[in-house]
Amino acid sequence: MDLTLYSYHRNSAGQRVRTALNLKGVDYTYLSVSDIGWDAYREVNPQGLLPALRIGQRVVAQSTAILEYLEATYPEPPLLPDDPVDAAEVRAFAQLIACEMHPLNNNRVRRFLETDMDASEAAVLHWYRHWIALGFDSLETMLRSRPRDGDFCFGDRPGMADLYLVPQVQNARRFDCDLVPYPLIRAVDEACRRLPAFRSALPENQPDYPKGRPAG
Repeated sequence: MDLTLYSYHRNSAGQRVRTALNLKGVDYTYLSVSDIGWDAYREVNPQGLLPALRIGQRVVAQSTAILEYLEATYPEPPLLPDDPVDAAEVRAFAQLIACEMHPLNNNRVRRFLETDMDASEAAVLHWYRHWIALGFDSLETMLRSRPRDGDFCFGDRPGMADLYLVPQVQNARRFDCDLVPYPLIRAVDEACRRLPAFRSALPENQPDYPKGRPAG
């Protein structure tokens, strides 16, 4: 089945999917929305949100749905543990990022605060850092209470939780959030970034990343 991923180099939800495709060794075509334009993209995905995955003649939007599809159709290596409770814990960790943190801090929310709510740059940054800290406090506690140790969020190999965490840490660094209080989060991020599947999914390694622009 031919797969085409519609995304953008800095789209963190798209980065989750890129990493999963890399981990599973799945071939795909990367198509940047900056190359086709937003009007053309909305013809593909009426939601107008990134990413979307074309599967043959059909299109699936939302990174969580895409990752579930990939897990069902390309089961090796698995992104979720076999044990149902363990899998639920992994999903809970990932969904804290996907449902509680990312929706409050994404580009369109920050843009709305600036343009429609007349928030200053400092106020928007305060907003961003507040929700990052609140979310990371919970994530760090979840990592501290894990039933088993490992280099990654939940064990000795990366999985669903790690796919969500790495882009969120990356964005936190971009906005100069204080990560000192989160040693476990930083350790997981460092372990993931040592893996080729994660490195090749980074924004600066995408074909639409502006040439001559520093990473970060």
